[in-house]
Amino acid sequence: MTKPFYERPILNSPYAPPTRHHALSEDGQPLEHEPLLGRRRSQYVTPVPKARRRRPTSSGQDELRFGADQDQEYNPSPIINEIRGHLESWRRLSNPADWGVTAATQRLLQHWRHHEFSGARPFFCQVEAVETAIWLAEVANPRGQHAHIFRHLKESNAEANPELTRIALKLATGAGKTTVMAMLIAWQAVNAARQPNSSRFSRGFLIVAPGITIRDRLRVLLPSDPDSYYQTRELVPPEMMTELRKAKIVITNYHAFQQREHLATNKVGRSLLSGWREEPLITRETEGEMLARACGDLLSLKNVVVINDEAHHCYRERPETDSEAELKGEEKQEAKENNEAARLWISGLEALKRKVGVRNVYDLSATPFFLRGSGYEEGTLFPWVVSDFSLVDAIECGIVKLPRVPVSDNAVNADMPVYRNLWEHIGKKMPKKGAAKSGDLDPQKIPPQLETALYALYGHYEKEFETWKRAGIGVPPVFIVVCNNTSSSKLVYEWISGWDREVEGESQNIHQGHLALLRNYDENGNRLERMNTLLIDSNQLESGEALDANFRSAAAAEIEQFRKEKLQREGAASGDISDSELLREVMNTVGKPGRLGEQIRCVVSVSMLTEGWDANTVTHILGVRAFGTQLLCEQVIGRGLRRQSYELGEETDLLGNRLFETEYADILGIPFDFATEPQPVVKNPPKPMTRIHAVKGRERLAIRFPRVAGYRTEIPAERIAARFTSDHRLELTPELVGPCETRMEGLVGEGHDLTAEALDEMRPNTVAMHLTKRLIQTMANEDGQSPFHLYNQLQPIARRWIRECLVLKGGTKAGMLTYAMIADMAVNLIHSAILRESGAAGQEVVKAMLDPFNPAGSTEHLSFITTKTNLWTTAPDRSHINYVVCDSDWEAEFARVVEAHPATLAYVKNQALGFEVPYLKGAQTHRYVPDFIVRLDDGRGADDPLHLIVEVKGFRGLDAQIKANTMRDLWVPGVNRLQSFGRWAFLELTDAFAVQEEYAKAVTALTSRETETA
Repeated sequence: MTKPFYERPILNSPYAPPTRHHALSEDGQPLEHEPLLGRRRSQYVTPVPKARRRRPTSSGQDELRFGADQDQEYNPSPIINEIRGHLESWRRLSNPADWGVTAATQRLLQHWRHHEFSGARPFFCQVEAVETAIWLAEVANPRGQHAHIFRHLKESNAEANPELTRIALKLATGAGKTTVMAMLIAWQAVNAARQPNSSRFSRGFLIVAPGITIRDRLRVLLPSDPDSYYQTRELVPPEMMTELRKAKIVITNYHAFQQREHLATNKVGRSLLSGWREEPLITRETEGEMLARACGDLLSLKNVVVINDEAHHCYRERPETDSEAELKGEEKQEAKENNEAARLWISGLEALKRKVGVRNVYDLSATPFFLRGSGYEEGTLFPWVVSDFSLVDAIECGIVKLPRVPVSDNAVNADMPVYRNLWEHIGKKMPKKGAAKSGDLDPQKIPPQLETALYALYGHYEKEFETWKRAGIGVPPVFIVVCNNTSSSKLVYEWISGWDREVEGESQNIHQGHLALLRNYDENGNRLERMNTLLIDSNQLESGEALDANFRSAAAAEIEQFRKEKLQREGAASGDISDSELLREVMNTVGKPGRLGEQIRCVVSVSMLTEGWDANTVTHILGVRAFGTQLLCEQVIGRGLRRQSYELGEETDLLGNRLFETEYADILGIPFDFATEPQPVVKNPPKPMTRIHAVKGRERLAIRFPRVAGYRTEIPAERIAARFTSDHRLELTPELVGPCETRMEGLVGEGHDLTAEALDEMRPNTVAMHLTKRLIQTMANEDGQSPFHLYNQLQPIARRWIRECLVLKGGTKAGMLTYAMIADMAVNLIHSAILRESGAAGQEVVKAMLDPFNPAGSTEHLSFITTKTNLWTTAPDRSHINYVVCDSDWEAEFARVVEAHPATLAYVKNQALGFEVPYLKGAQTHRYVPDFIVRLDDGRGADDPLHLIVEVKGFRGLDAQIKANTMRDLWVPGVNRLQSFGRWAFLELTDAFAVQEEYAKAVTALTSRETETA
């Protein structure tokens, strides 16, 4: 029997809270059990090796105990699960006024949760991570019942980070930490701009990355970047972009915290410069100079926010321990490097705290665990973690690929499959030194188990390669090999791709490479014009320093080949670029069409590649190094877990939400104890991505629009009248109010029907009186005073509305108008009729209230990415934007019609533009996004155009009716009264087969009206 996990690993929508989870054993293995209802609790099985001896502490104080075999004094799991429960209750509050957050935070939360995104919308786990930070800062902090949560965070930080306050958000690799960073920055920056004196928010941000590759990729967090996530991924409502641009954001890698030498000199030179007095020679930067270089403009602010990417590299070593001394060989060297990097990182943050203050440190990592040599048990979860979305959760939501590892083989003398932990069988046969000390090794002499592993994994890669090719995927799948040192990596690289050696003073090809699809040489031994396999030393590339001379020499031919390809692609514009920058660009663009690394098929790397490496085409991983813990296994496997396609499939969850289709990554040589059964997979070609943006040179076609936050009405008291039309009808149906007839029967005896006949006794006058009171409350002035003196004028209007506009179906009763939600709907329709009549009489009774922070918007800032393929290429003399993204063929037809009409001056599809119309549905405020804005010459010339808002609508239900009424009776007259945004009108097109005729007719009517007015 196939376990349910392998039969259907994806259970939950990536965009909704998880509703089911697979049953796992205590060691994390899937069980033969149907999925369990509810969300899996956060409970991490600490992946630690056997306990090592510890040096006893000299202070005599109690230890902060993190070990798996000890009581965890600051175990974060209970806190994480408790916070989840609070968030679930808080998230269910329907009225934003009850959320206990600022107005700006309300708007952002509504946007992230409910906005109709043009491209991929934020995953639930991303929103939850930010919600956790918001809840702690704005909701929980002032309340005493949550004091124990903050006490836990304070005490755990006091032990491990005495000078800083850190909060860690744990998201699985591939779950999108960069998006979470952008959302955190938006939340803090917008609130800081609107409440500059608040102690909870900051407009200064220092983002620290573990290397240059990630640092460069994080440029999307700058609002000014062309690919800024705030706009391309629509993470911030357009009306808030002005406040966001006031933020000061510095992105750096932790290496920048190193105090540099002003003057490089040896011992003799230092002695000469010190003189006969031997005065101390200061040749290094001071702490202040280092901060000025690393943090720039942030030093002019107070209490900045720090965001650590891959934050498990940042910690303060545990005092009174010497765990490095107990390690040997490469493990000892790795621990030493870990500690040096962590010490430099956290020291830089502590220096910044002393200089200008640090409000909060937000740690983001897929693996926020203490590393080897830290003094804490390796793989122990940071105790300040407050949000957890694990790898298993990400697999069950389809956010990442499912890793597959070997479960059996035909080796009779091994306790577990050989390729599950390859290093155990080959480690002693691999070179121990780096490439500089090893010389030219013979790739033919690699251990036979390694050769067989390479051939075995490559055999499956060949099939995957052909599958991708048949599916029309434009880039190849990627095979990666992770090695322990530069000697091993060079050996494996040459065995795979071929190698040259110097023979009688000339370079000569010795072998073309063992794996045909991954060779860098043709059948004649000549280098291919475009390389298939890349050799990378991740640590060297990430430091930002120049490449080590030995590595640069080993990769000289490859570097020169990439330089030529870059020059051929970009010409002289490519400019002067260093070797390390060139290799970083190649690695960072693996699998990206049109970029330098587009056709790379194999990457052989020292270390584990860049942790923020965002290649999503990795399908096969081979580990050629030791893996001491499951933590390290998860980090390396994470390099291959990013999904290739984010298109939803046909399968659904329990609530009907569509799910992702399963994708897989095949793993050898990494003893990762999870997801071990092989499963077939069908590859679907990814949909192309298109950037929608304002076109340079079309600025004359830009459309400016108001951002309306609400409306003020001033109905004159002398004579109030209402004009009822079909727009003001309300149909009461069982769908709206619930079943009106219910049959009740027992096992024996007669049955009977339940109906709402009690409402029959409610007279129409009573209902009208109730509606009139609600209407008067709706018409309250700015001071909150309700005009009860208008009761005698309004009550007859309410009675007439009941007679003329109320339609009862399916056993509904007029008395149901007293239900609060239904009464509000009725009152809004009556109010709309009154406003329409007042407007027809020439009275200016509505005034639009603009957003006080961002009163206007424009097409000039529009930029986003879409995977939709139904695109209309706009005419260069008709639209500021390059494409119309068509949600239906109707919209494509309208684009054709509007471009062909002679009165059209410019138009734009209202997508990601930020043009929204507030309207009431019942008592709740909603936001309506019309389809198009068209600028017309309606007879007054191009200098005084009419702005026509067009809705292309098929089915017209109550919601569409309310939106249309709001446009005609509130938004259009309110904006026209402002006189600062020109003239506006509204048009609904409801006949799919007569779009051209309806539009032409409407434009003619508008033109005639303006001619008569003139």
